[in-house]
Amino acid sequence: MSRPVELLHQLQPDYFKKHAVGDVDHHIQICGEKVRLTPVFYAYWHFAAERQNIFFRRISGANINPLTEDKILRSFKFTNSYRASDRVSQYLIRRVIYDREASTDPADTFFRTILFKLFNKIETWQMLEREIGHLCLASYEYEAFDNILTSALESGERIYSAAYIMPSAGRIFGKRYKHQNHLKLLEHMIAELFPERIASAATMADAFGIISEAPSIGPFLAYQFITDLNYGPLTDFSEMDFVVAGPGALDGISKCFENGEKLDPVAIISYMADHQEEWFDNLEIPFASLWGRTLQLIDCQNLFCEISKYARVAFPEVQGISGRTRIKQKYSSSGRPPQPWYPPKWGINDEIDPALNQPVTISEEARAVQYTLF
Repeated sequence: MSRPVELLHQLQPDYFKKHAVGDVDHHIQICGEKVRLTPVFYAYWHFAAERQNIFFRRISGANINPLTEDKILRSFKFTNSYRASDRVSQYLIRRVIYDREASTDPADTFFRTILFKLFNKIETWQMLEREIGHLCLASYEYEAFDNILTSALESGERIYSAAYIMPSAGRIFGKRYKHQNHLKLLEHMIAELFPERIASAATMADAFGIISEAPSIGPFLAYQFITDLNYGPLTDFSEMDFVVAGPGALDGISKCFENGEKLDPVAIISYMADHQEEWFDNLEIPFASLWGRTLQLIDCQNLFCEISKYARVAFPEVQGISGRTRIKQKYSSSGRPPQPWYPPKWGINDEIDPALNQPVTISEEARAVQYTLF
């Protein structure tokens, strides 16, 4: 039995609990503390690599059916290994932040980005564009935006994404509808000079702190918002500078480590980002980075969210802290996605065209490793 298959066999919980194969030590040191790994920790690396493989197979248009031998990835919907590769993030980067008509003025960049993220739904942005035209501070009028959104809501349309919950802020701004309070929230942030203050922030943590001052915006949303703003010209922080663990990531961490809920989540996420190449090598799992860009803190944080969901099916006996037992969203193919495009400051867009012309296949070794999981 080859080493990668031997190691991945231990993903089977019963086997993992009863045996230690070869020289495998199921402990790591984090901040000087010895921590025991669970089977889900090893699945984290398998998931990261195979979800990234699926991404490349899809954008290349490779004639591979199925896209993966992993039955769970084939059956259920998961986000990409890199957050910026997801459909909504791609739209935000290309059509909201770097749209040809978009201004690089800090206030306009902030306005467009946060307006989009408050709803986090492409269709809502497109609806506003159809009715208003170019969306910017100069074209903003509360009554006009409210009328469009209220009309859509009252006709039964969903104007918010289900990706995460936006607090209504109704107690603060006193409006009837959630979107009305969010428009007032956006006005409040502009009036309080959030764009200018964030543009002058020395660190990502400082910018996060500014967004956290906004009424009803908690740590998770503030981190998502500063990550999105950081795609654009307003700031230029490294995605390795700062991270905040959301509820899903905390659940994933609790499944990857024994007593994981007692660990420092920032230290754990930083460990995964700092040691990713070591673990891919140790497990002999080939990982295709994003044209040389390794997984960043935000990506490792998101991967904990996704492995939390994945483990509900792969390892139902490994308990987390959320109490959830099912994956709700089924996977359905939407065809070949557009060629991806990333913030120009990352310096990877020029590498994309040649890469898409390379054939993408599932290696026999990869098939062997995947089949040991199920």
